[in-house]
Amino acid sequence: MASIYSHRDSNIRKTWFLITVFLLLIIGLGWVFSYIFVSQEILIFAIFISIFMSFTSYWWSDKLVLSMTRAKEIKQTDNPQLYRVVENLAITAGLPMPRVYMVNDPSPNAFATGRNSKKAVVAVTSGLLEVLDKTELEGVIAHELSHIGNRDILVSTVVVVLAGVVIYATDFLFRSLLWGGDRRRDGNGGHPALLLIGFFALIFSSLFATLLRLAVSRKREYLADASGVLLTRYPQGLASALEKLEQDKTNMRYANNATAHLFIENPFGGDKHGRRVNFLAKLFMTHPPLEDRIKKLREL
Repeated sequence: MASIYSHRDSNIRKTWFLITVFLLLIIGLGWVFSYIFVSQEILIFAIFISIFMSFTSYWWSDKLVLSMTRAKEIKQTDNPQLYRVVENLAITAGLPMPRVYMVNDPSPNAFATGRNSKKAVVAVTSGLLEVLDKTELEGVIAHELSHIGNRDILVSTVVVVLAGVVIYATDFLFRSLLWGGDRRRDGNGGHPALLLIGFFALIFSSLFATLLRLAVSRKREYLADASGVLLTRYPQGLASALEKLEQDKTNMRYANNATAHLFIENPFGGDKHGRRVNFLAKLFMTHPPLEDRIKKLREL
């Protein structure tokens, strides 16, 4: 019989499988165009840039996210209740006490970031503290601490960076196909079959990179929901919190596409504006539909 533990283990395996596919995609894209342009350096560069960008995101992603969301660090004296909730749940999870940040925004939301558990950050909006009671707040904080404990904060950042590499690379290679005729395998502009393969590779890679980034983000949310329940032992707390987030119609002031996937709920509103979400729309969502997450939690 399926349990929270098996659900968590399954999502971990699926996510690492997706990341492996992502790296193979980047290498494969480099190989195709190294053949078209008769340049082994393209393949070498593709491998190098993916590793370099992953390294960069590991060290500086948290500072960038905090700056983009305009989050400010708070101490225990600034909000004793919030600080106590984070501290108690961190002890329960066996994690170091993360730094606590506040985003001055009326839209209820929260996120976690940092390169590892020792450098982790948990941030909540002022709107979240206004609408949730203590039990619901514990559910949300447990969710964010689960992102830290499950290494989601690193995995999600690396995948986003790799997606960005693929998208920017496809744009560059597309321009090269159009204007780099003298450098292709055929001096007259390249064999039509090779050009067709190149164009299809660009279209597929860009679309696949976007879908893969979003798929990993959605898997992370289901996993954090399940793991958060293990901390609080009370699924209804998080379910009730998500219901309040679903009812709220306020978009965040400083939200952007680069950081949207980090939040517990889509900062742009997503599916919470009364629209039915079909299968195709779900593919392009940064988060699973709130109604699906609430349903799973209620079933626990």
